[in-house]
Amino acid sequence: MTFIAKEIFFVLLFTTVIVSGRIHKLPLMDDERHYVDLTTFGFFQGGVLDVRMINFMLPSGPVVGEYGFTLDRTVNDAINPYLEAHSDTCFLKESDNSIVSPQHPAIVFLKMDFKNSRLNITCKGEVTALHLYQNRTVIPTDRTKRQSQYLFINRRRRAAIGFYNIEKTYVTQCSNAVLPITKETRNGFDYYNTSFAMYVASDKEEGLYNLYFHNCPGKDNSPTVNVMLEIYESNDGNFLSAGEMPLPALYSMMSIIFFLSAGFWTFILKTSTHTVYRIHIIMCILVYLKALSLAFHGINYHFIQTRGEHVTTWAILYYITHLLKGAVLFVTIVLVGTGWNFIKHILADRDKKLFMIVIPLQVVANVAEIIIAESEEGAAEHNAWRDLFIFVDLLCCGAISFPVVWSIRHLQDASSTDGKAAINLRKLKLFRHFYIMVVCYIYFTRIIVSVLKILVPFQYSWIDEMFREMATFVFFVMTGYKFRPAAANPYFTPNQIDDVEPQVLSDIGVLEGVTRISNREKKRDDMQPLMQETNYNSD
Repeated sequence: MTFIAKEIFFVLLFTTVIVSGRIHKLPLMDDERHYVDLTTFGFFQGGVLDVRMINFMLPSGPVVGEYGFTLDRTVNDAINPYLEAHSDTCFLKESDNSIVSPQHPAIVFLKMDFKNSRLNITCKGEVTALHLYQNRTVIPTDRTKRQSQYLFINRRRRAAIGFYNIEKTYVTQCSNAVLPITKETRNGFDYYNTSFAMYVASDKEEGLYNLYFHNCPGKDNSPTVNVMLEIYESNDGNFLSAGEMPLPALYSMMSIIFFLSAGFWTFILKTSTHTVYRIHIIMCILVYLKALSLAFHGINYHFIQTRGEHVTTWAILYYITHLLKGAVLFVTIVLVGTGWNFIKHILADRDKKLFMIVIPLQVVANVAEIIIAESEEGAAEHNAWRDLFIFVDLLCCGAISFPVVWSIRHLQDASSTDGKAAINLRKLKLFRHFYIMVVCYIYFTRIIVSVLKILVPFQYSWIDEMFREMATFVFFVMTGYKFRPAAANPYFTPNQIDDVEPQVLSDIGVLEGVTRISNREKKRDDMQPLMQETNYNSD
């Protein structure tokens, strides 16, 4: 428990420091990466992206290398194939039109020209009615004025570049557009500042936008990057991405469903005339934790939606319940799989060792998941935590299947050796069903959800979360149904059919009731928990 408490404290401290919702502040300190994935956000009509580069520090003198941004529009959350295939080359220097595809129909390049103190803008693909401004404060509030100009640029260059023509569909003068860069020199270093804002004026410009920062080394290699980036994303006052807008309502609805299910399970346990085991109570606690986690998650998303940032209290409550729910879920699966409290009341050494592995792994996986969800995409540690989460989560999911496999193997042996084949075969069938349920739950909530996230259009990316929550609910319901308190449940049926009659040793009073058990009924210690049941309440 001490380990879990320390991990919870670490997550709360870490996420409270770096999280700022959809209004991002990302410091890049001595960063050597060639490109940084700053943000991915789905914009509807009326959406605004505002980026500010503050104190980009370079040694005074001629600038070595090239720096800039790219903004590409995609139809779903698939990884940009060009950047993955050309991570060691300078994307800003590429001019091959093949980088534009139906999945990536539009790319905007914003290259820093330090010599002329300007940000040069070029475009590729079907960039329809590009609306760029120096910052979001100068975006006209009147929508008719928004359609009256094609590009915002500094006043000195408007006449040379031209204005928006309503009859045009594609950009024709994007390569001539510029925005200003300011410079300040202090202590032998030059500090550069610039900003740009994009306004989504029509449904043709809607999509999932990916913003990258590029560091292209020169002949002698460029210096490391030191800069503060502030990013503002909004969908006409809504700070959630297009695919995240239904999430507050989805989490709230699923929270109500889980609360009602937990109440129904509590009613079953209270009114049951059959033995209620401790594992039943743990299952009930799990459902309540799941409901609370979803409730706090929905409230957390609501404040991000309206304010662009977390309310710390609700965020911390969500983190605590999320960590506890994840730990209790895997503990419950392992306890049911080992037959604890149903078939045996003491865990074997092998089961205890499994808990010593699964519980820390699950805590680490939940820590990594929270950091991935709440940290900035462009942070250097973000990808490392993502890789760690995938590895640990799969390892943990694989580990929880072992106790079920062990139980199945022992029941197979017992069904043919101990003379209680009928009961053990029924239990074996139930264990196999539970094993299939666990595998399906892991498969659907890990693999299928990831595939859906890549395949569905950007505005429907919330479907993967709905699928995950529904799969979890079905798994909970089926597990509760199969292992509910019931006399007819083979999981709780005691082995009362003995194929060997006991032999009375003596009629002497002191030995009355003492019997001899045949050697064939002496079980191995490692099979004892699965072949011998008790009919008393462990509670």
